[in-house]
Amino acid sequence: MQRISLDGLSIAYELHGSVGAPAIALTPGGRFAMDSPGLPELAQALAAAGRRVLLWDRPNCGASDLSFEGDGESALQARSLIALIEALQLGPTALAAGSAGSRVSLLAAALAPQTISHLALWWISGGLLSQISLANYYCFESALAASRGGMAAVATLPAWALQLQRNPRNREILLAQAPAAFIAKMERWAAAFLPEPGSPIPGMRAADYARLTMPVLILRNGLSDLSHPRATSEALARLLAHAEVRDPPWPDDEWNQRSAYAAQHGSGHFAGWPVLAPLLLAFTAR
Repeated sequence: MQRISLDGLSIAYELHGSVGAPAIALTPGGRFAMDSPGLPELAQALAAAGRRVLLWDRPNCGASDLSFEGDGESALQARSLIALIEALQLGPTALAAGSAGSRVSLLAAALAPQTISHLALWWISGGLLSQISLANYYCFESALAASRGGMAAVATLPAWALQLQRNPRNREILLAQAPAAFIAKMERWAAAFLPEPGSPIPGMRAADYARLTMPVLILRNGLSDLSHPRATSEALARLLAHAEVRDPPWPDDEWNQRSAYAAQHGSGHFAGWPVLAPLLLAFTAR
């Protein structure tokens, strides 16, 4: 694992494969780290086939710094991804990502389309029930703890345990937040998950989709998946008429099964991702 400072944030990352090879940046979902099962295996498969693969911990994930700047956590992470690609001089880079990572990658591609060569997305979050649950997951629990016990209570939440363990500086960052300001920030970040007219993706505005002129691969969301509704992937495909839409190489209930396993074992949401390697290699070779 390496580190780089970007706009005052320490970002943890790994690079796999040969220098100068076509680059692919992989981004997981939730606030999970880059070493979550499935991510390293997918990176190794892509690197073995001649790609330069970036694994990274987004701000507020894994060993990277915590940050509560900006109007939304996904937007913060999207800016960091573009800054990381540029700082590492990876050249035009393909973004491949699922769940929260797909949202971050969409925002990054809209922010700096000239930096992104391809965009491959699966488990695309959207839909009212899903977005309400995201606001609760990412924002409400921490705001509630701050209201009841200040930032010391927030620091005891399981949601931040890995980040505090892997980066001791994060405890200092978290405890330095003023509780009232932190709660107000969580309120604003939660608002970023509210649906906007003409946009199925939280944080994306209707005008942003026209900026996504690079090749796009969309893997259909599962019919049984309330976290990533089928209607969201179909709505995105309608907005990106040039996108290729395919069924993923796993069962319809993949997310539900992986989530049930992860609830018992603490990880495993992304364990099936290595099967995407042939698909991603073929798509990014175009």
